Amino acid sequence: MHKKIRKAILPVAGFGTRVLPATKSLPKEMLPVFDRPAVHWVVDEAIEAGIEHFVFVTGRNKTSISDYFDRAFELEETLAKAGKTKLLEMLQNMLPVAGSKSFVRQQSPLGLGHAVWCARHIIGDEPFAVLLPDVLIQSDPSCLKQMVDAYDQVGGNIIAVDQVPMNQVSSYGVIAHGERNGNLMPITNMVEKPKQEEAPSNLKITGRYILQPEIFEILETQERGAGGEIQLTDAMHTLHKTQPFYGFEFEGTDFDCGSRAGYTEAFLAYALRDKQIGGEIRDMIKRLIDEQN
Repeated sequence: MHKKIRKAILPVAGFGTRVLPATKSLPKEMLPVFDRPAVHWVVDEAIEAGIEHFVFVTGRNKTSISDYFDRAFELEETLAKAGKTKLLEMLQNMLPVAGSKSFVRQQSPLGLGHAVWCARHIIGDEPFAVLLPDVLIQSDPSCLKQMVDAYDQVGGNIIAVDQVPMNQVSSYGVIAHGERNGNLMPITNMVEKPKQEEAPSNLKITGRYILQPEIFEILETQERGAGGEIQLTDAMHTLHKTQPFYGFEFEGTDFDCGSRAGYTEAFLAYALRDKQIGGEIRDMIKRLIDEQN
């Protein structure tokens, strides 16, 4: 019986420089993807997977994230007086349970590994999930739910992976792996941005992790790696020497909302999936394409 995955870390301290100027005054995690901020979709994914406590690792000018996951008394009172009960219920139902959110500051931009380490005291001595909020994954069940179900079978550490064309592997971290068992495969190595001819596979690491707490001890003394930052991948390399790591090829589609093209694709994909106006959006896209030709 493996310890339950109850807590999740969401690193939200980054500047979002790839999507400037939109992120000059608005955190990239708060950019709307169809009818809600990107981070809302990620929290919903984690809730579906059974996550009970969220640790947001924040930086300066990120207070809008904590405000978003809080009560908006003036707005709720206005909606109540106007008799807009459905909207009021939606706002109230979207809030995580009181006391289920913690916010810690990453005071210096020292990398993803450092951001994860900043949450160590709240996570404690139990396995946890990491979800990168600028990566959205459209799937049913949610990507993290698929991973938690796999973790319940094998334990250890699990990294979400999916296939990319071989001519794109140099843009990602990819895994080498042993014999597959369904969607799961033991990881034998992790290679950051390999040359196409040297890549061990075309399975890229995709912004979702389940990790054991021993990684905090490694991150405590982890030397800076690529970009002068404390890299989570380097710490996972070290932990891999003593603990099993698995790649999990999830069923779904991922979107890199940290880039302008990826953000636009995500917005359209979530809009098209909406039951009420998805058809209208589809017709709108076709019309706009015709007008551009």
